[in-house]
Amino acid sequence: MSDIIIQIENLTKTYKGSDEPAVNNLSLSISKNQIYGLLGPNGAGKTTTINVLCGIQKFDQGKVLINGNPINKHPEEIKRIIGLVPQDIALYPTLTGMENLTHIGNMYGLKGPKLRNTIEENLILLGLETAKDKQVKNYSGGMKRRLNLIASLLHEPEILILDEPTVGVDVQSRKVIINHLIKLHQEGTSIIYTSHYLEEAEELCTEISIIDYGKIIINGKPSELINKASGQSDLEDIFLLLTGNKLRDNG
Repeated sequence: MSDIIIQIENLTKTYKGSDEPAVNNLSLSISKNQIYGLLGPNGAGKTTTINVLCGIQKFDQGKVLINGNPINKHPEEIKRIIGLVPQDIALYPTLTGMENLTHIGNMYGLKGPKLRNTIEENLILLGLETAKDKQVKNYSGGMKRRLNLIASLLHEPEILILDEPTVGVDVQSRKVIINHLIKLHQEGTSIIYTSHYLEEAEELCTEISIIDYGKIIINGKPSELINKASGQSDLEDIFLLLTGNKLRDNG
């Protein structure tokens, strides 16, 4: 049986009104139980690729297989094995942490003592047990990010997809999130992860791809890419070498 959990072949997506594709003939294979980093400047195509994988965004051409199943033919089955941590906080601000997680769990068909136990365990692991009865609008940025992560884990997905999960958070929250991702990986969860924090990606990811203008320009294990690149001392050096120093302010 193949250990490939995600197979993307010649994926292309152009948004209405745009002259250039957001994702341009992109091909990528991700093996089970990796922490796979999708890195790139703003507008490189990372979020579009993630949205396609999650069934949120339709694509124009290509093939996307998850566990060998075409994503456009088995959408409900695939959604059950994927957990998504979006870049934007996907929580109800006037509900408490516990109310948010209970509601999201119910949306996955979870209920009763099993759901409550799962919520309680995750709240403890991510340091939110004392804040569970507070409205989310009163949470700090780091607390919201940690609750966002818990919401994606309630149905125990095989694949966890994270879009900038530590953006804008304090150092302590970032450390808790990263440690939890490492724990999930050790327990067998396959993780796909985007970030602008290249030092974090270098430490965390077992393999990375750098995307620019909708295409993959390099991929491999971070340590191997650094060793092969003459004069480059870390992943940030390689990133800037390949994508340039030009500012990318287009979202």
